[in-house]
Amino acid sequence: MSSSRALFIAHFALLGVAIIYGSSFLIAKGAMTGAVPPRAFIQFRVTGAALLFWSLSPFSGKDRFLSIPVKDRLLLATCAAFGVTTNMLFFFEGLKMTTPVNASIMMVSGPIAVLVAGAILVKERITMPKILGILLGALGAFWLIFSGAGFDLSGLFESDVAKGNFFVLINASSYAVYLVLIKPLMSKYNALFVIRWVFTFGVLFVLPFGGPQLLEIDWSLWDSSIVWAVVFVIIGTTFLTYLGNIIALKTLHPSTVGAYIYLQPLFASLLSLYYGGESWNIHMLIGGIAIFSGVYFVSFYRRKIAV
Repeated sequence: MSSSRALFIAHFALLGVAIIYGSSFLIAKGAMTGAVPPRAFIQFRVTGAALLFWSLSPFSGKDRFLSIPVKDRLLLATCAAFGVTTNMLFFFEGLKMTTPVNASIMMVSGPIAVLVAGAILVKERITMPKILGILLGALGAFWLIFSGAGFDLSGLFESDVAKGNFFVLINASSYAVYLVLIKPLMSKYNALFVIRWVFTFGVLFVLPFGGPQLLEIDWSLWDSSIVWAVVFVIIGTTFLTYLGNIIALKTLHPSTVGAYIYLQPLFASLLSLYYGGESWNIHMLIGGIAIFSGVYFVSFYRRKIAV
């Protein structure tokens, strides 16, 4: 595959990931309330995605888990701990204590955490274009979130809300570490092989938390909308998004992958124009320009393809 084609596929995959995440705010919003306890829902997500990744085993190359070095097996488990277990558990626990708006604000710290984690863990050089891009993207995302909340962020630092915000910050930072740690594995092994074992470990790591809550599910509350929301979250928000990110990591730096998180609130806003009954406003344009400018500086400005 040519380098230009690989680059196109990587960015196309990340664009798809951002669209799916943006859609999930509309499709799955409120669908899980009362129907599935949060940790049981995480168990559904991780187990369902793991089964889907195992179904792709014929396309995952000739690598076998027991034949790779022990240090790489431990790294797969570590990636699962950061990218699946800690990431998902802290997000759901944090979201219970804070608001969606505040959670979105904390998530904006993700790309910044990727830069810091890359500099610490793999000694990646932090360049001025990267810093400028991250700041522009953060500004655009903040602007969309603030304007969507009517510029009212009262209670952001109240005790319970602050604890929830801190949990979401842990979630974003944990995923940033995952993006940095999994990059070397992408260069050594088939991407499907890597993500299959990450989610296999993830199922085991989540089970002590999500397993007991599976018994608390009130199946009488399930209707077609709940079922389709669960299917969308497993296939779209989990399976396809993690798959898209590992495809991108084959070619791009973790900081570029992280920067695409800024597109999520933008797509959520745009989709709300058509499906959520919202009206267009100048804040979407301001936020959109800043976000796309930030992604440009992180991804394209004076950069070569990451190998």
